[in-house]
Amino acid sequence: MSITTNIEEIQNELKPIGVTLVAISKTKPLEDIQEAYDAGQRIFGENLVQDMVDKYEQLPKDIQWHMVGHLQTNKVKYIAPFIAMIESVDSLKVLKEINKQATKNNRVIDCLLQIFIADEDTKFGLDHVELIELLESEEFATLENIRIRGLMGIATNTDNEKVIKEEFYELKMLFDGIKVSYFRKEDSFDTLSMGMSSDYKIAIEQGSNMIRLGSTLFGKRVIKHFKAK
Repeated sequence: MSITTNIEEIQNELKPIGVTLVAISKTKPLEDIQEAYDAGQRIFGENLVQDMVDKYEQLPKDIQWHMVGHLQTNKVKYIAPFIAMIESVDSLKVLKEINKQATKNNRVIDCLLQIFIADEDTKFGLDHVELIELLESEEFATLENIRIRGLMGIATNTDNEKVIKEEFYELKMLFDGIKVSYFRKEDSFDTLSMGMSSDYKIAIEQGSNMIRLGSTLFGKRVIKHFKAK
């Protein structure tokens, strides 16, 4: 099926239940992203800063770009002028740099705190203790140019649906607890980003309201990497 058909089918599935689709466009050429855009998709996710900057410069400016990969502090300045949301904040250090660069650009940047939920050492994210320490730190309270919109997590890469379900369930419980304890009066804390092409249906069942799909929309990864013009 075409990218257009895939986008339309997924959006028809998600819109009635209030789930936001982030199209993961990493490694995808400009023409594929443009086709998804023409089909009505506006939110795209990248995991490398340079690729995102290159694509931002060449594609329609009403695209909302999400950073979904591990973000180094020295790269924040390149995306701060235009980024819509950074989903992968995994330390106070990174959050402080986002705030610094957002201030320079006279912006407030939306962020999700990435939580480590997978049984894999290769994944990034805060554990529960680190999350509480961050939210209760004096430094966090001074950051006026970032807005914490919610949490993000990546489940273990496994065929065991029980494991995935439990990881997503725990993240939803954490999200609800953090909402009540730290963001009770902030309606903007409303986003739980979990679920990718292999597990998004389980994620939605467990309470996700933002999913990140790549191969489901664009097809399986092929050796046709994006190149800047």
